[in-house]
Amino acid sequence: MYEHILVSSDGSEAAQAGVDHGLELAKKHGSRVTAITVTEPLGGQFAFASELWSPSETEIEAFDEAQARIAQRILEPIRRKAEALGIPIETVHVPWRLVAGAICEAADEYGCSLIVMSSHGRTGMNRVMLGSQTAEVVAKARVPVLVVR
Repeated sequence: MYEHILVSSDGSEAAQAGVDHGLELAKKHGSRVTAITVTEPLGGQFAFASELWSPSETEIEAFDEAQARIAQRILEPIRRKAEALGIPIETVHVPWRLVAGAICEAADEYGCSLIVMSSHGRTGMNRVMLGSQTAEVVAKARVPVLVVR
């Protein structure tokens, strides 16, 4: 049923719950896994909305290197755990993108049949102010999304 599962992580404890559940499903169903982490542009979500500040090439290069190191720290333990479980896995770092859109596009690009991700469980004003990447993925994805809490 789920031949190819996309699991996403930002490296948080909450995200790990989704990763673990996705790997368990993959093991149970004999699925392959793509693990993804997305790093937003320098300036975060506001980078696309403002012309007030432009980083130098040196700042961009340092940012890119730091984000690549962070992505590696997030993805490597997922890869090791999947391999220990005998699950075929590919890891993907998508830089300079907003998270929800990148996850949905990756699910399409890699031919995933399920997205598994966690929710940080923010409510009220925190959800309004910070947004909900999970809610956006649920709304936009073309494949089923399993939300782990």
